[in-house]
Amino acid sequence: DPYSRVVFLNTVYVAAVCTILSLILGFPVAYFLAKSQSRYKSLFIILLVFPLMVGNVVRAAGWMIILGNAGFVNYFLQLFGLADQPVQMMYTPFAVIVGTTGVVLPYFILTLQSVLEGIDFSVEEAAQSLGANFFVSFYRIVLPIAAPGVAAGTVLVFILCMNAYATPVLLGGTGITMMAPALYGQITKAANWPFGASLALVLVVATLAMATLSNWFIHRRYVKTMVS
Repeated sequence: DPYSRVVFLNTVYVAAVCTILSLILGFPVAYFLAKSQSRYKSLFIILLVFPLMVGNVVRAAGWMIILGNAGFVNYFLQLFGLADQPVQMMYTPFAVIVGTTGVVLPYFILTLQSVLEGIDFSVEEAAQSLGANFFVSFYRIVLPIAAPGVAAGTVLVFILCMNAYATPVLLGGTGITMMAPALYGQITKAANWPFGASLALVLVVATLAMATLSNWFIHRRYVKTMVS
């Protein structure tokens, strides 16, 4: 039905955007940690892992304080004259994307970092000594070698985003509905077990299909790049 179709498309949209944001924001951090020889590297990793020790509900509550009408973001927007009145950020797709990305980002960084640490960065230095600038050596050497880690990280993040429950409920409210909250509502509130089971099946199959497709595409580009 049209409502369930919109819920499914919302879920795919949020999961895709969060995965892309995790890749854009997480790759530089993972690259820095992998190459870092600083004595504070262990501290950086502890700071990265620390949010994983806090429940999703607590983190969502923190984002509610930050993004609320009386939150930090609106306070500074009005303080610097960028907004005359509070900007509605809570209970919107924006809030869900920000909160969900904050939840899954550490998983992506840790997954990718473990792969990047296995790279011999002297190859990158050799390419730069032969005239390649940082961006060329990164694109032609580091990125193809890191493709399996990127694939693993993006698939993990996409699966977590597709099945997110607490963050969409607390930050999205009635502004956006995703599959996991809709599934929960059908089973616990409407007591419609057959329809809830159908939603669960659609969610599992769609998540598996899209994760497999993403993994295949990244590995295909990886093999093509390595052969060329």
